[in-house]
Amino acid sequence: MDPRLSPDQSILSPDSGMMDISPDGNEGYGDREMTGSNLESSTGGTPSSTSNATMTAASTHDAAGLDSTASKRKRFVKVVEVDAPNNLDLDTYIANYKGHTKINRLEFIADRCPSLQVEALRMAVAEMKNNQTLNVQRYVNLAKKLQDAVKLHGQSGANVGNDLLAMDKAWVDNQAQRAKQYADQLEAELKNYKRNAIKESIRMGNTDLGNHYYECGDLTGAHRSYSRTRDYCTTPKHILDLCMNVIKVSIELGNFPHVLTYVVKAESTPGLADDKEFTKAKLKAASGLSNLDLSKYYTAARDFLSIGEELVAHPYSDVISPNDIAVYGGLCALATFPRTELKTRVIDNVGFRQYLDLEPHIRDLIQGFYNSNYTVCLEIMDKWRNDYLLDIHLHSHIETLYTNIRRKALVQFASPFLTVDLTKMARSFATSVPVLEQELVSLIVAGQIEARIDSQQKILWAKQANKRSNIFEKTKAMGEEYERESKGLVLRIQMMNHGLVVKGPASEKGADDAENPFQVGGRRGHGAREIFSDARSNMTNLFSNISRGDRFR
Repeated sequence: MDPRLSPDQSILSPDSGMMDISPDGNEGYGDREMTGSNLESSTGGTPSSTSNATMTAASTHDAAGLDSTASKRKRFVKVVEVDAPNNLDLDTYIANYKGHTKINRLEFIADRCPSLQVEALRMAVAEMKNNQTLNVQRYVNLAKKLQDAVKLHGQSGANVGNDLLAMDKAWVDNQAQRAKQYADQLEAELKNYKRNAIKESIRMGNTDLGNHYYECGDLTGAHRSYSRTRDYCTTPKHILDLCMNVIKVSIELGNFPHVLTYVVKAESTPGLADDKEFTKAKLKAASGLSNLDLSKYYTAARDFLSIGEELVAHPYSDVISPNDIAVYGGLCALATFPRTELKTRVIDNVGFRQYLDLEPHIRDLIQGFYNSNYTVCLEIMDKWRNDYLLDIHLHSHIETLYTNIRRKALVQFASPFLTVDLTKMARSFATSVPVLEQELVSLIVAGQIEARIDSQQKILWAKQANKRSNIFEKTKAMGEEYERESKGLVLRIQMMNHGLVVKGPASEKGADDAENPFQVGGRRGHGAREIFSDARSNMTNLFSNISRGDRFR
C-alpha cells in the first residue's frame, strides 16, 4: 500500500474550499485493519493512516451513530504471491469492470503477481490518464510504481510507451487545479442553496459535491457529502440514491457492516420493486459481498443466488461483474449447502444458470460435486486456485472455502458405504493415505462422520446402529406418550363429573341474559365466595379419589 500524503504535502480539505486527495483513499481491501467507527475527518487536512479505512458521517448525530454501531475488525491475511495464473487473460478479465474498481483490481493484481505487474500497472496508468482522472495523487503513485516495475523486470517493460513512463507534470498540475476550482464552485453553489433554504437544491448540491470528492479519491469527503443529503430526501427515489451512493463508497472503504445497514434501509424503502435501474438486484449483490467479507458464506450464497438475471444484461460493473456473481455464489453454495439445497437452489435455478454459463468451469464443478465425481472437482479447483488468489474480494476466503468443499466431499463419499478402502479413497482425492487419515479423524471428532478407522488394514468402518435397541427405545417412547394422554383424559372426565368445567354463553345474541356462573339467586355479583368454596371442596375430593385409585391399582 502506498502511504498517504503527510500533512505538509496534502492539499487543503474540502471544508476549506480545496481538496484532500489521498493516493489510496479508495482502497479498503487487503491486509489491513478495517475500522468503521474511528473515522478521521479530512476537515483538518490530516490524512488517515493506511491501516484504517476511514469514513465520516455528515452530521453530528450520523457520526455518533457510526461510532456506536460500527465495530473494529482486524483482518490479518497472509499475502500470497502468485507466480503465474493458469487461466487469467488480463484484458478480458478487466474489461468487465469500470471506474474505481477497475483501478483497484489492476493494482491488486500488480501487488501480488510479479509476472503481470508491469502489464497491470500499465493498464491502470493508461486508464486513469485516458479518463482525465482528478485523483492525481493516485495517478502519480501508480506511475512511480510502473517506473520501478519496468526497472526491475527489464525487457518485460518494452511494451510500455514513453508517454506512460515519463510522468507529465504539467498535466498533473492542470488536473489538480481543475479539481480545486470545481470544488470551490460546488461549495459556493451549495452555500447559496442553503441561504435560499431550497431542500431539493441542497440535496442535489451535496450529491454533486460527493460525486466530485469520489472522483478525486477522497472517499471520506464523498461519504460525508452523500450522508448530508439524508435530511433533504423527499421521495423514495431520493432515499434509494442516497443508499446506493453510500453503499458504493462503503464497499471501497471496506466497511461492509455499514453496507449491510444501508442495504436494509434501501430494501425497506417503498417503490423499490418499481425501480427501473435494477436497484433490488444491485442491493442483493452488495449484500452478498458484505456477507462474503464477514465470512457468512451461507448467507452470501443465498444473496448471490437470489439476484436474478437482471445483472447479466445490465451489469453492476463499478462494483461486481456477472462472472464474479457466478464464482462467488457457486463456491459459497458448494461450501455450505446440503445436497438437496444444492440441487434446488443452484442446479435447478434458472436465473442463476445464466451466470454459470459465463463461467463454465464453475458449472462443471457444481455438477461434478453433485454427481460425486470428486476427481474432476478437485482438478477444477486446483486449476483455478491461482486465479482466485488474485481476486480482490475472494483471495482471503479461498482457503476456507476450498477446505469446506473438500470436507463435504469426504463426508459425501463415505456416507453410502459400511466400509471404505482408504487406499482407493486417497486415490480419488489425490492425496496420501496418512494425510487422508488425519482429515477423516478431524471429521470423526467433529461428528460429521460416524465411523472408525482401522489403521492396520487401512479401512474406514461405519458405525452400525443397533436396530433392536432402536425398536425398544421407540416402543418405550410410544408407551410413555400413551400413558400421558390417558391420564389427561381421565383427569378431564373427573373434572367434568365434579362440575369443575365452566360453560360459556349459549350464543353471542342475548349474551347478557345467558347463565352467569357467578350469578346466584337471580342477583349478579353475589355468591362468588360460595361458588369458589364449593369448587375448592370438589377439587379436594377429586384429588383424594385419584390418589386412592393409584394406591389400590
